[in-house]
Amino acid sequence: MIKTILVGFGFAAKVFHLPHLVHSDKYEVVGVVSRSKASKEHSEVSHIPVYETVEEALSLSDATLYIITTPSDRHYDMLKQCILAGKDVLVEKPAFLTVEEGKELIQLTQNSESIVSVHQNRRWDGDFLIIQKLLHEETLGDWKVLESRFDRFRPVIRNRWREQPGAGSGILYDLGSHLIDQALVLFGEPDAIYAEVMTQRENGQTDDGFFIVFHYGEKRVYLRSSSFINSTYPRFELHGLKGSFLKYGLDKQEPQLIDGTYYQGKENEAGTIYMEDTKNVTIEPGGYDHFFSLLADGLISRKPVVSLEEALKVTRFIELARISSHEGRMLKKKNG
Repeated sequence: MIKTILVGFGFAAKVFHLPHLVHSDKYEVVGVVSRSKASKEHSEVSHIPVYETVEEALSLSDATLYIITTPSDRHYDMLKQCILAGKDVLVEKPAFLTVEEGKELIQLTQNSESIVSVHQNRRWDGDFLIIQKLLHEETLGDWKVLESRFDRFRPVIRNRWREQPGAGSGILYDLGSHLIDQALVLFGEPDAIYAEVMTQRENGQTDDGFFIVFHYGEKRVYLRSSSFINSTYPRFELHGLKGSFLKYGLDKQEPQLIDGTYYQGKENEAGTIYMEDTKNVTIEPGGYDHFFSLLADGLISRKPVVSLEEALKVTRFIELARISSHEGRMLKKKNG
């Protein structure tokens, strides 16, 4: 079994990581890094050590895998410590906040035995997987427009680090990391990007909405998020020469993990194809658990599931989106 340390013990650790670890026969959680002693009270980790710092865990534990789920501005330093110690790492997105940080960490891994994977779990959303399938099979013919949106109705700022001023906060780093990554997986790097990154909430000091356009020749990808949408919009729209596909609502894996029903049976979802005839399409459940199976296999084969190089592209387009928004112009891809 892979001896594992959870670094951080907040929402991400408890919802997106711990359930998969404890339901797998490939992992053994042997410690938690948290300054909150309340971490010991969790039923699944009450019997294991709680370390106050990564340095303490590295010096006292024989764990080989560190899963970093802390606020984003701490990822770089913690990743660096683990890489220099030769540990394998799974890090929450965004893996780092700047292109410069990413390049440095990639260089460090090239001179280390560490394997670093980035937790881009939304690649295993059921609706994203069916979008991949429709594109691969050209069900809608040559595609022309993809719209992908991830809204959260939060018109009032909450006392959470993601919504407070500081490095790594804001909705572009949070939800934008998912949407940009999915677009890059589907279509690669765009020819040009235009973006509007917004701060619209009262007393807001970090971004709470964005509108990003990726240009692929005459084709377009629209990525959107808003804290003021309290009505139903399609999560995905895919339009091609033969018709359209629409899917409403977010993937159901997250709420199932929150309420503890994920491993009692995943739920099917549905989308609709509009062609000569309109038909509903069953969307098979996604597979966040599959990510952790691939991670375990990758630690044996010494290959990441989602690499730092892929994370570097996401961070680069986050930076370009901010530049485009600030300057109010489209940025074209440089030759070479």
